Amino acid sequence: MPFRLFDSFLLVGFMVFLLALSGKAAPNSPIPAAKVDAPVAGSAGKETAVFAGGCFWGTQAVFERLKGVTQTTVGYSGGSADTATYRQVITEKTGHAESVEVVYDPARITYGQLLRIFFSVAHDPTQLNRQGPDVGTSYRSAIFYSNDEQKRIATAYIAQLNAAKVFPGPIVTEVTPLKAFYRAEDYHQDFALKNPGNAYIQICDLPKIDALKAQFPDLFVDYKGSH
Repeated sequence: MPFRLFDSFLLVGFMVFLLALSGKAAPNSPIPAAKVDAPVAGSAGKETAVFAGGCFWGTQAVFERLKGVTQTTVGYSGGSADTATYRQVITEKTGHAESVEVVYDPARITYGQLLRIFFSVAHDPTQLNRQGPDVGTSYRSAIFYSNDEQKRIATAYIAQLNAAKVFPGPIVTEVTPLKAFYRAEDYHQDFALKNPGNAYIQICDLPKIDALKAQFPDLFVDYKGSH
């Protein structure tokens, strides 16, 4: 019993510690829709976007709950194939960022809408090389664009948000070409969905899902498993 009680105190202390570190910079005003966006496609199709915004567990938990998103995968972008493993990425020497590949139907959700979610609830774009308790370049904020249109929309949106002083500090999100996306290990896939009782998930990630549902009810879907 004493050991169990001690373990409980450790868990509570750990959760309080995470809570203290996981706070996001509150926007000065509601985050607006992108003025520059891709047109809504006339028929169903498939597009892919890649975002990095801290631990990929929480980023995936947000994007997989969007109407129009058909698949999400966590992985690594920014480095080479031979260093795309979790054990190597956490050394912060690979150049990789924990990323999420988002496959979506552009007839149902636009790239600009994905960006709005990314900046609104998925992460804090003013934190440099960190997100909450996670520190290092692998947790950096980045948009990996796969074509000129995505680059144009992303850079225009960042300029729009900075000009409007939506955040209390400048946006530090990188906009960089996608060279490759490497799928992460199986145990990382849908981690937040499969482990809702995990202390990290409860403190750092479940609030993102609550914020998504509250701020974007028309786009929210109560995701339970494979699309």
